[in-house]
Amino acid sequence: MTRLSADGFPAAVPGLAGLLIDAVAGGASLGFLAPLDRDAAARWWQAQLPSVADGSRTVWVGHGPDGVSGTVSLTLEQKANGRHRGEIVKLMVHRDARGRGLARALLTVAEEAAVRAGATLLLLDTETGSAADHLYRTAGWTRYGIVPDYAADPDGTLQDCSFYYKRLG
Repeated sequence: MTRLSADGFPAAVPGLAGLLIDAVAGGASLGFLAPLDRDAAARWWQAQLPSVADGSRTVWVGHGPDGVSGTVSLTLEQKANGRHRGEIVKLMVHRDARGRGLARALLTVAEEAAVRAGATLLLLDTETGSAADHLYRTAGWTRYGIVPDYAADPDGTLQDCSFYYKRLG
């Protein structure tokens, strides 16, 4: 895994955009509707640069023979009363790289970084019944609720969302 610095982040945007497009095309509920075009995907990633630069977001990528194969981000709460917690966001693996443990490895890297940053609690959400839902349950996360019809999948169909937490350290 490679942690992206603020200086290196812009060069990674094309690969991250391609990964996001692939994930959305594959049905991943990441906040975007299909079809997602390259410019929109790149703009979303470019908009994350300020939070990478100020340290409130850390982004890792896993590389394969064809470029970026996976990514995960860790955001740390900036409010004084929440500095003990963080959130796992935008964990995605290219369809061609799935089933090889990359998602679990990315998740582990983010969890370990959260511990080093002093976080004792992590949160995340994912589409109920998805492969990611299964990953989090088997990686020791605790589901604390399901909200029906929380968000639309890439095809526009409303899906339930599972909310998870994990205590660290």
